Amino acid sequence: MGQEPRTLPPSPNWYCARCSDAVPGGLFGFAARTSVFLVRVGPGAGAIPGTPPFRVIGELVGHTERVSGFTFSHHPGQYNLCATSSDDGTVKIWDVETKAVVTEHALHQHTISALHWSPQVKDLIVSGDEKGVVFCYWLNRNDSQHLFIEPRTIFCLTCSPHHEDLVAIGYKDGIVVIIDISKKGEVIHRLRGHDDEIHSIAWCPLPGEDCLSISQEENSEEPAIPNGKVTAQTPVTKGCYLATGSKDQTIRIWSCSRGRGVMVLKLPFLKRRGGGIDPTIKERLWLTLHWPKDQPTQLVSSCFGGELLLWDLTQSWRRKYTLFSASSEGQNHSRIVFNLCPLQTEDDKQLLLSTSMDRDVKCWDMATLECCWSLPSLGGFAYSLAFSPVDMGCLAIGVGDGMIRVWNTLSIKNNYDVKNFWQGVKSKVTALCWHPTKEGCLAFGTDDGKVGLYDTYSNKPPQISSTYHKKTVYTLAWGPPLPPISLGGEGDRPSLTLYSCGGEGIVLQHNPWKLGGEAYDINKLIRDTNSIKYKLPVHTEVSWKADGKIMALGNEDGSIEIFQVPNLKLICTIQQHHKLVNTISWHHEHGSQPELSYLMASGSNNAVIYVHNLKTVIESNPESPVTITEPYRTLSGHTAKITSVAWSPHHDGRLVSASYDGTAQVWDTLREEPLCNFRGHRGRLLCVAWSPLDPDCIYSGADDFCVYKWLTPMQEHSRPPQGKKSIELEKKRLSQPKPKPKKKKKPTSRAPVKQDVYDGNEDESIRESSGPVENGLSDQEGEEEAREPELPSSIISVASREPVTCTPVSIGFEKSKITVNNKVTILKKEPPKEKSESITKKRKARSMLPLTTSLDHRSKEELHQDCLVLATAKHSKELNEDMSADLEERFHLGLFTDRTALYRMIEVEGKGHLENGHPELFHQLMLWKGDLKGVLQTAAERGELTDSLVAMAPVAGYHVWLWAVEAFAKQLCFQDQYVKAASHLLSIHKVYEAVELLRSNHFYSSVLILSLRSNHSAEIGLNPSSPSYYTFTIIHLEAIAVAKARLRPEDPILKDLYLTWGAILEKDGHYAVAAKCYLGAASAYDAAKVLSKKGDAASLKTAAELASIVGENELSSSLALRCAQELLLARNWVGAQEALKLHESLKGQRLVFCLLELLSKRLEERQLSEGKSSSYNVWAAGTEGPFVERVTAVWKSTFSLETPEQYQAALQQLQTIKYPSATNNTPSKQLLLHICHDLTLAVLSQQVASWDVAVEALLRAVVRSYDSGNFTIMQEVHSAFLPEGCDHLRDTLGEHQSPTTPAFKSLEAFFIYGRLYEFWWSLSKPCPKSSVWVRAAHGRTTSVEQSQQIDSASPEETDPNISQPKPSGPPELDLSLTEESEQMLITCKELFSEKHASLQNSQRTVAEVQETLAEMIRQHQKSQVCKSTTNGPDKNESEQVAEQPLSSPQNQCKEEKNQPLSLPELTKSLTEANERIAKFPESVKIWPFPDVLECCLILLHIGAQCPGSVTQDMQQQAQELLQKYGNTKVYRRYCQTFCT
Repeated sequence: MGQEPRTLPPSPNWYCARCSDAVPGGLFGFAARTSVFLVRVGPGAGAIPGTPPFRVIGELVGHTERVSGFTFSHHPGQYNLCATSSDDGTVKIWDVETKAVVTEHALHQHTISALHWSPQVKDLIVSGDEKGVVFCYWLNRNDSQHLFIEPRTIFCLTCSPHHEDLVAIGYKDGIVVIIDISKKGEVIHRLRGHDDEIHSIAWCPLPGEDCLSISQEENSEEPAIPNGKVTAQTPVTKGCYLATGSKDQTIRIWSCSRGRGVMVLKLPFLKRRGGGIDPTIKERLWLTLHWPKDQPTQLVSSCFGGELLLWDLTQSWRRKYTLFSASSEGQNHSRIVFNLCPLQTEDDKQLLLSTSMDRDVKCWDMATLECCWSLPSLGGFAYSLAFSPVDMGCLAIGVGDGMIRVWNTLSIKNNYDVKNFWQGVKSKVTALCWHPTKEGCLAFGTDDGKVGLYDTYSNKPPQISSTYHKKTVYTLAWGPPLPPISLGGEGDRPSLTLYSCGGEGIVLQHNPWKLGGEAYDINKLIRDTNSIKYKLPVHTEVSWKADGKIMALGNEDGSIEIFQVPNLKLICTIQQHHKLVNTISWHHEHGSQPELSYLMASGSNNAVIYVHNLKTVIESNPESPVTITEPYRTLSGHTAKITSVAWSPHHDGRLVSASYDGTAQVWDTLREEPLCNFRGHRGRLLCVAWSPLDPDCIYSGADDFCVYKWLTPMQEHSRPPQGKKSIELEKKRLSQPKPKPKKKKKPTSRAPVKQDVYDGNEDESIRESSGPVENGLSDQEGEEEAREPELPSSIISVASREPVTCTPVSIGFEKSKITVNNKVTILKKEPPKEKSESITKKRKARSMLPLTTSLDHRSKEELHQDCLVLATAKHSKELNEDMSADLEERFHLGLFTDRTALYRMIEVEGKGHLENGHPELFHQLMLWKGDLKGVLQTAAERGELTDSLVAMAPVAGYHVWLWAVEAFAKQLCFQDQYVKAASHLLSIHKVYEAVELLRSNHFYSSVLILSLRSNHSAEIGLNPSSPSYYTFTIIHLEAIAVAKARLRPEDPILKDLYLTWGAILEKDGHYAVAAKCYLGAASAYDAAKVLSKKGDAASLKTAAELASIVGENELSSSLALRCAQELLLARNWVGAQEALKLHESLKGQRLVFCLLELLSKRLEERQLSEGKSSSYNVWAAGTEGPFVERVTAVWKSTFSLETPEQYQAALQQLQTIKYPSATNNTPSKQLLLHICHDLTLAVLSQQVASWDVAVEALLRAVVRSYDSGNFTIMQEVHSAFLPEGCDHLRDTLGEHQSPTTPAFKSLEAFFIYGRLYEFWWSLSKPCPKSSVWVRAAHGRTTSVEQSQQIDSASPEETDPNISQPKPSGPPELDLSLTEESEQMLITCKELFSEKHASLQNSQRTVAEVQETLAEMIRQHQKSQVCKSTTNGPDKNESEQVAEQPLSSPQNQCKEEKNQPLSLPELTKSLTEANERIAKFPESVKIWPFPDVLECCLILLHIGAQCPGSVTQDMQQQAQELLQKYGNTKVYRRYCQTFCT
């Protein structure tokens, strides 16, 4: 595999007359979306020998919309200049060497459709737009000329290569004109003959008309008189041929001297191999031309299906042509060709480059008419990358243009060996996953919810699962079968089944043997196995551990659940991310340490990556699920959401991540260190994959339509951009195309994908159409696009992994506003302006419960209080007076409690409606309540009866109906509606009253009619004149009000309404109101969970209180702890303690936070803290007395911790919590919390006289500060907990050997180590003292940051002397040491532990040999690639590579003699070192010890600075240890300094 970066670029833009060009020397450029990609072709490309000689070398970035034209300057000396036109209304001139804009103009007011750099005038660029305006722009003098020749849409234009003033222009309606720009655009010829769009114009490369033997009599179909203006035969027009290609399927050759057509070539219909002519092929055509410079009697043209033809023009009557690549199968384009451009390479090869709808750029050898090479490209977002675990070099790419690419990255002969798979896809490919063992078996998922299986080794269409997801497929994973599939017999059960996670939050299990059968939702198994009653979370990610025994599910609420086969028992929940989880990845199983396979990395919509070590949880197999809230490693640096993570298969603990911040980052997770950052993309990254064969090679895909192969050693940056750099990267992304409203197509209501599945130029709006969809565009759609070339080929659709419906947004923007350049005009009918906007807008429905709705829009604190009152009311057996008063005051909670409270709420709302003049709404509420009689009475009293109310009256009884009709008749009389009143009286058989009413009001004709009916012979129906019932829609709140008022409390409909409304509110971010809905549905667990989703301290506290009220103790505990940790980050100590008070099980944590607060106060007082806090608790004020005594006193007074039993209970509670070890990159606040946890264990153990546990806990706290490089904290721990040293601990433990003795020895050694450094630094001061703190070391104000810099050196990682300050000058001669200093130096003998020195040396040897071996493997891989690409390599080459000396650390004597180190020697060295380590007792290996050689060096430094201070015996012992164990890279140089 080649060791060079590669780019899979976006597709060249479609339907543009000239958007690719090339210049002699081998530089080719093509427009793709909003930029131009540059390709070096020929010997200068620097390609690996044996591979096609081309390389993508860069991109011209600057336009904000589609580039519609691209042309080079073809003048010697300025081949580096080129011009582009864009739909953003600008023409830009570029220097390709600097990739910068030289100048630009925005003269056009309409969409630019044609562009050409004059081959005769060095600085003339001619452009035309869709309104027929032509601009000539002279670069050197910054001058322009406006020409308006015809009011028609210009499709293409080409400047004459023979005369500087002639320009040929082709129009949309088939007219071709030749103009003279020196005469203000005077038309020299108007050439008529084509009857459809002119796609291409090519001038004959030779002047004169002698090159073609065409007589005057030929082409009898042409009129004898030229069309257009008859001009005199002038040198300007004499002797010149012109060729034009049109959508009317003809090529015409025109004579400029005669002003008429002289030859017509009609395109042939070519039968494709293996089938007939595609019936739609005639419909879609782009006819582009190239007239070869050295072959004037030949003309190259495109054809219907992507074929290229070489026409012989010598005998026009024969219409003879030659098909390009006629002998080779599958070399031609499979779709129409848009551009042809010639290129002469440095070695004088004549090539032709073509761009096509099939998304390939092809290079043709004009000598043989064969295809030299193809450059594939992408027409959509690169959503997914997956390397085959069987065929290691095969990279599958899921693209938004409806195709899957399979890239053979190991191909020796072709760097871009890519196969396309499009059958059966018909939508954006958002997920891919190879079968772990079956060759060529590739699973794919699409944005319309389809899941399928491709066999990449056959041409068969894919198998499609009969079960679709309702939304986008996020992830696919192969795993062991689960019930019910696993319950089948051996022959009916596959070894692996396919799991797919969709945007609706469901994970389906598909049987690959029976994809036509039903897929199973694993939620049912999870619910049954774990007896879960509450609502399951919305799943967004699924990932199986490599051994197939553990499955991880990522959720929309940020949690990750760990399940165990065979029945998906929940063993662990990780509450770390608090936003939607996008990606989960398990570490590979072939690491140097088996426990690494338990590492799981995850990324979410926040910018932090967490790595968890699940070894303990998985191996312990807990009875009930464990909740994890602390990560093993935290990787911070990205500034936007994480979309993908992938472990390196070549390293231990190395991870690459992709982010919306536009970069990919490589991390050393074990050290929490960023290693390198890739910034090559111009969009948001969506996927990333590590090469399975090259340790330095990574592939990444983004929404810039690119896949990049990049090498980690070649990256300039080590971490993601922050601040100004981040802004610059954002600007780079903002230059991507803005979304444009799609024309003609109806929007779908689907909302897919987890990464925002918006595809800028995806010519893809892929639909289910009758025609086959190939390459992301159906034949029918291609035809529509072809008819409207003024629209860009970019179509935008947006979707987000969040399961909500989205609207189009532009790349890199938070806003969803669509901006259209005012210079770009789209040809479409304007809607009639006289129609007012209000007519089209629907009137907003008036709320039935306005007071309740308004109360749901109060402050967050009030809403949280609502939830607590509601939870208490729902879960209390009897209400006290206070609670009743609260419910009385908060009447709107009646919606969620009982029917009595609901009626009270309805009464309050009804009074409000009456007061505000909306009686009809009051009536509706009373109807919901079921009080129809009361409604009628109230309406009658107020004169507000209506037809609909009266029509409903029979429901209340016959007599009520009679009374209501009579009352309504009276009301109508008051309103002067006598006829209507009489009609209603008739309906209740009161004929005489009706007659009298009409008579008295002079309706005589009506009276007469009624009199004729006085015998009552007609049957009178029920209210025949009444209008139809008033119809209304009840949604959400109103629906619940009706259902609760009229249905039984246990009716399932009511619960379903609550849950549905709650889910909608949750999606919209109204968490507090959603919580009330879940409480109403008796789903208290879900109510607490949804309240906690916001993640701020107030929400978490309320959620914890709510969970406590409803009896969800475990949830309450975890939420309260999360709340306290949030408040801790803000240094709000009072709030943190209040949060921890919420649950009794957190008493141990209260002690930890108390100790942390006291220690932070101590650090702040000593000016060693990073920040100040103003919210300390009252008990933190005292500073008198020893620190430990102060801690225990506060515990006693504040937390009532007095008896040994209470101490023991707190100790047992805290001992169950394990925190990961620290690294140099552990955040200081997290580090302090973990240290204080250990210190709390130490103090509790002392109180119960468990000294062994106390020593181990204290040592862990010291080691954490040592591992993190924080010397200040380590010394503060010593000062606070060992103020008199370790003697009292030694006395307590006794002289006899116990299991804790090695731990005590390590603790004592670290104490001496700290004192040793303090003493050494004190010598660096002008006036040395025996005991000073770190802040005095350099005479500057101390800070934690300083101390970290000073003591960042753990010698296993860094050079020991790097961290050591150099003395500012020699000590004074009369310097005398205090007794304390002399005593301290004597105790330093404890640091000279030979067994620890030997162990540490063996560990360093192992690390260095492993590093050397890794480097040798990399060198060997590179040599193998070079060897395979050259002919006849030396037989001994591989041996020489293996034996060559490396820059990595090696054996000392070998290095001094400069002898090569062989692989057997390295292996032997590694084995011996591991054997030595194995022989050490566990007690030595388990407890860390200060670096012995580092201590030796410090003592020798002190002896040199202060002669006589260190005894000769100690100096000699230090030198002996250095000589014996200082042969590794870290210490070698310093050993030579002190030991020679």
